[in-house]
Amino acid sequence: MRILYFLDTLGRGGAEMQALDVARNAADFGLDLTIVSGGGGSLEEDFKASGAELIQLQRHLPVDPTIVRTVRQIIRNREIQIVHGYQPVDGIHLYLASKGLKKVKNVLSFQGFIQDWKNRSAAKFLIPRMDANIAVSRGLQKWLSANHKLDTSKNFSVIYNGADPKRLAPTGSSLRPELNIGASTPLVGMVANFYRDQRKDQLTVVKAMVDVIKRFPDIHCVFAGGVEDGAEGKLTACVDICRSNNIDDRVHFLGSRDDVPNILAELDIAILSCFHEGLPVAISEAMLAGTAMIVSDIEPHLEASGDGKYAAVFPVGDADILAQRMIDLIGDNTGRDALAQKAKSYALENLSIYSHLRDLTKLYEALIENQLADLARVDPTGQ
Repeated sequence: MRILYFLDTLGRGGAEMQALDVARNAADFGLDLTIVSGGGGSLEEDFKASGAELIQLQRHLPVDPTIVRTVRQIIRNREIQIVHGYQPVDGIHLYLASKGLKKVKNVLSFQGFIQDWKNRSAAKFLIPRMDANIAVSRGLQKWLSANHKLDTSKNFSVIYNGADPKRLAPTGSSLRPELNIGASTPLVGMVANFYRDQRKDQLTVVKAMVDVIKRFPDIHCVFAGGVEDGAEGKLTACVDICRSNNIDDRVHFLGSRDDVPNILAELDIAILSCFHEGLPVAISEAMLAGTAMIVSDIEPHLEASGDGKYAAVFPVGDADILAQRMIDLIGDNTGRDALAQKAKSYALENLSIYSHLRDLTKLYEALIENQLADLARVDPTGQ
């Protein structure tokens, strides 16, 4: 199957990491994948080495006619059968580029929170015009309907995100010397960017660490993730709490990192505290890395963790209960290891790139079969 992805940028985000894992494994599932980007980013070299064809363009306008024309020519030249975008801006360009091409099917994925009214308007326009829409969790599908007033009742499939276990193999480089801590020192952390919208909730983790450090004075906590423009105040609020409680020597803000597998390999507990999410790749990454998890109790997190069977859970924004969950797991090595191994087995079956591509390929095959049937009804000769 000949597939084209359009990614607006190649920055280090959840959608881009998901697409990168697809690119690295596409050929094993019979997918001939071409990736077109509308901008650069920190993952450029990774995409170039992924095994998929990468064509880099530069978007200059919100809807760029040059990109539309170029992508249309690529679709024709490579006889692309399916075009797939990961956010509304991707979907708009692909819809226009493939308009009138009867042999091309359109797919749009919804990864989570839609940031502004322009993107929500674009999503509302695109959904009924797509051949298939994908929500990364049932919880997100319901949330898009209830909060963004999008019609997710028809033409939607749920396909979980999944990380590549091979990508998560640590290289052997240790984070601990960088932090000047020993191999036996307890270490917890959260891998997530700071966003200006109400998505990630690092602040609750910082507040919880005040109590956790009282119980385990030698524990350290790391936050690995970049800061989106407009989210600087959220990082500042976290730093201020650390300083005012004299824990700034125990809590470390690492910024954007390209060594997430090494970080996960060092953590005793990975925390994912969020207000809103689709189904974060960070959950599958931590589980597949064999790291015990604590997650906030939003519906997609519960869905990914088997309603708390494969991760400890705390109420959104509740620093006291989060602190107790951390204290319980840090103090129970046997229970923590058992939780991590149970979650890893579950993730390999349900939240890996292999399960993601298994389900995605089935959807692509169904779309192509329907397209061939439609063409046969119009022209029985298939011409």
